[in-house]
Amino acid sequence: MTSSSIGLIGLGTMGAMLALNIAEKGFPIAVWNRTTAVTRDFHAQAGDLAPMITPTESLEALVAAMTPPRAIILMVPAGPAVDEQIAALRPLLGKDDLIIDAGNANFHDTNRRAEAAAAKGELFLGIGVSGGEEGARHGPSIMGGGPKPAWDRVSEVLEAISAKYQGLPCATWMGEAGAGHFVKAVHNGIEYADMQMIAEIYGILRDGMGLAAPEIATQFADWNEGVLRSYLVEISGQVSAATDPKTGKPMIDMILDRAGQKGTGRWTVIEAQHLASAIPAIEAAVTARNLSSRLEARRAGEAIFGAAPTRLPADALSRADLEAALIAGKILCYAQGFDLLSAASEAFAWNLPLPAVAEVWREGCIIRSDMLNDMAAALTAHPGQNLMFAPRFTDYLKAGHDALRRVVARAAEAGLPVPALASGLAYFDMMRTGRSTANMIQAQRDFFGAHGFERVDTGEAGQHGPWGSHG
Repeated sequence: MTSSSIGLIGLGTMGAMLALNIAEKGFPIAVWNRTTAVTRDFHAQAGDLAPMITPTESLEALVAAMTPPRAIILMVPAGPAVDEQIAALRPLLGKDDLIIDAGNANFHDTNRRAEAAAAKGELFLGIGVSGGEEGARHGPSIMGGGPKPAWDRVSEVLEAISAKYQGLPCATWMGEAGAGHFVKAVHNGIEYADMQMIAEIYGILRDGMGLAAPEIATQFADWNEGVLRSYLVEISGQVSAATDPKTGKPMIDMILDRAGQKGTGRWTVIEAQHLASAIPAIEAAVTARNLSSRLEARRAGEAIFGAAPTRLPADALSRADLEAALIAGKILCYAQGFDLLSAASEAFAWNLPLPAVAEVWREGCIIRSDMLNDMAAALTAHPGQNLMFAPRFTDYLKAGHDALRRVVARAAEAGLPVPALASGLAYFDMMRTGRSTANMIQAQRDFFGAHGFERVDTGEAGQHGPWGSHG
């Protein structure tokens, strides 16, 4: 076997694909899995790449098979398993050896692990990896976090295995400690919202317009040739076109409407609340997944209240309306995500490179989209500005917000749930309202709690109304 300075622990689906990717790019790699049979099977099935892979049957053997300074990638389930693996591995390593957590870790855990490593003079990176099984094997989007010198030491490998956009690697250092895992979590939050909005448009096509799955597939395929060109729109067309081999019916119609989740979208919503950052479309998408899991309750609700009158009048909405609404909704959910990244960057002193975040997401990851190139340009030209105010996206929103309003209104009239699109519309309307209704909230707070308010005429803060406190 070829001596390696790169190792990988955890040969589940993602770990196995990542190891093959590393080997294929010309970097010898040593691997270990807790179940020895898994390691042996992986190596036996590696084909032409097997000579680049050293299978080992213990942690000690893994470390011994590598040339210092070592870099060992952990691909184990997020949570306590990572801490247990680090604790078992550290005593076997030298001070210059690097541990890289490439799982879906909560960034708070990554911060803690990075702090503990730094206190002992040890090296630790937390990197977000997006793209699923296919991305891990052929080129994921990689978001790095931790000491910059540690990133620089392994950047050649990470950039080589990453997806490429016009030849540029979709792998970048985002900042210290948990910055990379935070960016990955926000990516997943945007992914939730993007998927939910597509599902809502699918629901209008299916239930509101009565289209069959093959017709819906054609519509998504058409939209994927325009502004909406993206991985998620593309695969939405493909899954709508697929046929169930057991029944011959559309595969999409045979799938139970109960969506799973692994927690990263929920983490995004929680952190947004801590940072007072508004991400209503993402919150709505997480809520929709939670409600989808309550299948029996939803069926009970239908039995009590009756099914919603879902069919729309023939002329209620055009397909152009749906396309424009989806464009507007997509821009608004990305704008919310990047605003959250900006808030976190300031709160945690990360100095996140927002244009580089958009660039890293252009290929390899689940939310890759043609729009991200324009977003990277807008974030470069107008740093600190909400994406919805950038000229190119302002034009899209001016052209599309009326369609978004029609879609939300007609869907509401027909009982078609569109929580993410509706939340995006509410966000848009609030963000363009110079005089909101929050003065009523401030008056109420002052009435029952003497919290005070600012006057519009003088700008004086800490003022109180003539009602006194009746709390």
